[in-house]
Amino acid sequence: MSKLLIDRRTEKVFLICPVRLATEETKKKLEEYVELLEGHGIKVHLPHRDTNQDNTGLGICTENMRAIQNADEIHIFYNAESQGIHFDMGVAFALRKPIKCVELPEGDSDAYVNKPGKKEFPRMLVEWETYRNAIVL
Repeated sequence: MSKLLIDRRTEKVFLICPVRLATEETKKKLEEYVELLEGHGIKVHLPHRDTNQDNTGLGICTENMRAIQNADEIHIFYNAESQGIHFDMGVAFALRKPIKCVELPEGDSDAYVNKPGKKEFPRMLVEWETYRNAIVL
């Protein structure tokens, strides 16, 4: 896990992370991360805890969309196999939310920045995190 850098203006964070594919180990790691943020007074929306997972797919997506809309910042634990992660990332991108890549596969973000020509989600996330103020719609 990368170092935690907290923007003092950040009050609410939505955590994009695996839910159905999350192992107990992953859930523990997510909950420890959330505990760290909440210990600094940040309100965190953790989907497996805060989104009604008994709802329909549309209900879950709608609830997450509203929580993303209300968040100051989005933190991402990326998992390529998770469909929900990709939906939530699309919502956050469309809303031009600032992100922090907390966990990417295969090492840290430098590995993606230094792979010219690759077009994959982890690389896009690093570019989005790095250049988020330069996104022009």
